[in-house]
Amino acid sequence: MKAPSPVVVGPTCEAILRSDLPLLPDERRTIVIEFVGRRLLDLPMHMRYGVALIAIVVDGVRRSMGDDRVIALSRRPLPLIGEYFRLIRSLSFAYVWETWPDTQPDGGIA
Repeated sequence: MKAPSPVVVGPTCEAILRSDLPLLPDERRTIVIEFVGRRLLDLPMHMRYGVALIAIVVDGVRRSMGDDRVIALSRRPLPLIGEYFRLIRSLSFAYVWETWPDTQPDGGIA
Protein backbone atom coordinates (compact mmCIF):
# COMPACT_ATOMS: atom_id res chain seq x y z
CA MET A 1 0.00 0.00 0.00
CA LYS A 2 2.13 2.88 -1.29
CA ALA A 3 -0.47 5.49 -2.08
CA PRO A 4 -4.21 6.02 -2.16
CA SER A 5 -5.25 4.49 -5.46
CA PRO A 6 -7.42 6.58 -7.79
CA VAL A 7 -9.61 3.48 -8.09
CA VAL A 8 -10.28 3.66 -4.35
CA VAL A 9 -10.42 7.44 -3.90
CA GLY A 10 -12.21 8.31 -7.14
CA PRO A 11 -15.64 6.84 -6.37
CA THR A 12 -15.69 8.45 -2.91
CA CYS A 13 -14.64 11.79 -4.37
CA GLU A 14 -17.34 11.47 -7.03
CA ALA A 15 -20.00 10.71 -4.40
CA ILE A 16 -19.00 13.78 -2.41
CA LEU A 17 -18.99 16.01 -5.49
CA ARG A 18 -22.39 14.71 -6.65
CA SER A 19 -23.79 15.47 -3.20
CA ASP A 20 -22.12 18.82 -2.52
CA LEU A 21 -22.02 20.21 -6.08
CA PRO A 22 -24.93 18.45 -7.82
CA LEU A 23 -24.95 20.74 -10.87
CA LEU A 24 -21.22 20.43 -11.58
CA PRO A 25 -21.01 19.20 -15.19
CA ASP A 26 -19.76 15.63 -15.66
CA GLU A 27 -16.65 16.67 -17.59
CA ARG A 28 -15.64 19.08 -14.83
CA ARG A 29 -16.35 16.48 -12.16
CA THR A 30 -14.05 14.03 -13.95
CA ILE A 31 -11.27 16.62 -14.14
CA VAL A 32 -11.62 17.40 -10.42
CA ILE A 33 -11.53 13.71 -9.45
CA GLU A 34 -8.35 13.21 -11.49
CA PHE A 35 -6.79 16.27 -9.85
CA VAL A 36 -7.58 14.99 -6.34
CA GLY A 37 -6.06 11.60 -7.20
CA ARG A 38 -2.84 13.25 -8.44
CA ARG A 39 -2.57 15.52 -5.39
CA LEU A 40 -2.98 12.61 -2.98
CA LEU A 41 -0.02 10.93 -4.68
CA ASP A 42 2.08 14.00 -3.78
CA LEU A 43 1.52 13.65 -0.03
CA PRO A 44 4.53 12.88 2.18
CA MET A 45 5.15 9.13 2.55
CA HIS A 46 3.70 8.55 6.03
CA MET A 47 0.70 10.71 5.34
CA ARG A 48 0.11 8.86 2.06
CA TYR A 49 0.05 5.55 3.92
CA GLY A 50 -2.48 6.86 6.44
CA VAL A 51 -4.69 8.34 3.73
CA ALA A 52 -4.49 5.08 1.75
CA LEU A 53 -5.58 3.06 4.78
CA ILE A 54 -8.51 5.36 5.49
CA ALA A 55 -9.43 5.42 1.78
CA ILE A 56 -9.63 1.63 1.75
CA VAL A 57 -11.89 1.58 4.82
CA VAL A 58 -14.17 4.31 3.43
CA ASP A 59 -14.33 2.59 0.04
CA GLY A 60 -15.33 -0.63 1.79
CA VAL A 61 -18.17 1.21 3.50
CA ARG A 62 -19.17 2.77 0.17
CA ARG A 63 -19.19 -0.59 -1.62
CA SER A 64 -21.12 -2.39 1.10
CA MET A 65 -23.54 0.34 2.21
CA GLY A 66 -23.73 2.75 -0.73
CA ASP A 67 -22.89 6.34 -1.53
CA ASP A 68 -25.59 7.77 0.72
CA ARG A 69 -24.02 6.14 3.77
CA VAL A 70 -20.60 7.53 2.84
CA ILE A 71 -22.08 11.02 2.45
CA ALA A 72 -23.71 10.72 5.87
CA LEU A 73 -20.42 9.49 7.30
CA SER A 74 -18.60 12.43 5.71
CA ARG A 75 -20.74 14.86 7.68
CA ARG A 76 -19.88 13.34 11.06
CA PRO A 77 -16.99 14.72 13.13
CA LEU A 78 -15.07 11.44 13.29
CA PRO A 79 -11.34 11.48 14.09
CA LEU A 80 -9.12 10.73 11.06
CA ILE A 81 -12.00 9.66 8.83
CA GLY A 82 -13.45 13.16 9.06
CA GLU A 83 -10.04 14.54 8.09
CA TYR A 84 -10.03 12.33 5.00
CA PHE A 85 -13.34 13.80 3.86
CA ARG A 86 -12.13 17.33 4.62
CA LEU A 87 -9.02 16.64 2.54
CA ILE A 88 -11.08 15.49 -0.43
CA ARG A 89 -13.49 18.42 -0.12
CA SER A 90 -10.79 21.04 0.29
CA LEU A 91 -8.82 19.81 -2.73
CA SER A 92 -11.99 19.52 -4.81
CA PHE A 93 -13.53 22.87 -3.90
CA ALA A 94 -10.25 24.76 -4.22
CA TYR A 95 -9.71 23.29 -7.68
CA VAL A 96 -13.26 24.03 -8.81
CA TRP A 97 -13.22 27.69 -7.80
CA GLU A 98 -9.62 28.34 -8.84
CA THR A 99 -10.17 26.77 -12.27
CA TRP A 100 -13.73 27.92 -12.90
CA PRO A 101 -14.33 30.99 -10.69
CA ASP A 102 -17.81 31.54 -12.14
CA THR A 103 -19.04 28.24 -10.61
CA GLN A 104 -22.18 28.61 -8.52
CA PRO A 105 -22.39 27.17 -4.95
CA ASP A 106 -24.32 24.17 -6.33
CA GLY A 107 -21.68 23.51 -9.01
CA GLY A 108 -23.68 25.08 -11.81
CA ILE A 109 -22.09 27.29 -14.44
CA ALA A 110 -22.91 30.98 -14.12
